[in-house]
Amino acid sequence: MRLSGSEATSIAAQLVLLRQPLEHARARLADVLDSPECGAERIDEAVVTWFAAPNSYTAEDLVEIAAHGSPVVLELLLRRALDLGARLAEPGEFTERAFLAGKLDLTQAEAVRDLIDAQTLTQARQAASQMGGALSRRVQPLKQALVELIALLEAGIDFAEDDVDVAPQVEIARRIGELEPPLVALEASFARGRIIHDGLTLAIVGRPNAGKSSLFNRLVERDRAIVTAVPGTTRDLVTERISLDGIPLELVDTAGLRESFEEVEQLGIARSREALADAALVLVVLDATQPLNDEERELLAAVEGRPAIVAINKSDLAEMSEVKDDLSVTHAAGIAALPTSALTGEGIAALRERIMALATGGAASEPGLLTSLRHQQAITAARSALSDAAQANSSKIPHEMILIDLYRALWALDSLTGQTTPDDILNLIFSTFCIGK
Repeated sequence: MRLSGSEATSIAAQLVLLRQPLEHARARLADVLDSPECGAERIDEAVVTWFAAPNSYTAEDLVEIAAHGSPVVLELLLRRALDLGARLAEPGEFTERAFLAGKLDLTQAEAVRDLIDAQTLTQARQAASQMGGALSRRVQPLKQALVELIALLEAGIDFAEDDVDVAPQVEIARRIGELEPPLVALEASFARGRIIHDGLTLAIVGRPNAGKSSLFNRLVERDRAIVTAVPGTTRDLVTERISLDGIPLELVDTAGLRESFEEVEQLGIARSREALADAALVLVVLDATQPLNDEERELLAAVEGRPAIVAINKSDLAEMSEVKDDLSVTHAAGIAALPTSALTGEGIAALRERIMALATGGAASEPGLLTSLRHQQAITAARSALSDAAQANSSKIPHEMILIDLYRALWALDSLTGQTTPDDILNLIFSTFCIGK
């Protein structure tokens, strides 16, 4: 249990029987006693740690009481704390207090939530990097350069009578131009950062009995979907979330696409088409032992221009010459085709690599990625404002008007780290935290 605030130490001293006085950053053993009416006997042993303000997570006096984890004992401690004047923390309130005290900027505070929610090691590493200020370090030099430009224009306006030189047009253009490349690179990082943060959906589609469920099981590495020799075994969507080199990937096994008059199968096929439309990535599974049919040709035409891979399954059973000939158009359209065998495992490693390359666009990981839409919108707004400032400068508009655009860019960057973030945005961000963080 964690207590933060000016009364934290006094309440903690009444909750447990300390064996030694509290000392900053030192763990102390304490006894948790039963209620007086039950004899006030010890029912648990706890470790109590006090962090004195401002040297704590929240910059306030903070006490952590670690018991053995019995819900009954922890509830007893909680109820006693409430009776002594404490209150339950709002979701994310501890991290919000840390932010308001200047212990964290907003990107670091958001990274706390991301670390809690991380489902893969890559997500945890990315969140830890953000908590360490990686994104802030990329933004800070841009803000500094922008502030210096604003100061230059302000000085020329405010102190014109004191012979302070007015910034020439070419100098303003140069400084604005120097801000553009790093902002472009930062904005481009959102493509990979969003994938790491949110993951992607991969729909596995194809004709009945092409081996979709078998490939699905191979990628999941367990028998998740039912596999039989009977076409149309899969009637509904089967989903499973996996980590592919740290990227969260939701695989969707779909019903085989074909003409059917059976009502249940028709519903499954309709859901398959919905999954195909919604998925970020598509894996089209073809049967190496069968020539392409009309449904498969339509399917290949439908995914043209989308992030898609063609897996020619059952490669251990056929030479695939007929299918390969039919796929010449697919190759010309830029859709990768790989021979695979769900039975023997042939081509599965290459398929995983191709899925990963398709998911990330071949982009390498880097520190300080944009991981949320809020981040990306802030950078986009800053770029737009700087573009307007550059246009105003080239049109020889007075510096007072150029400053309006430069301040817009600065406010956009400030909103990224939290210096000028309105209260309603703060409340929205921290309300998504769990209680006690």
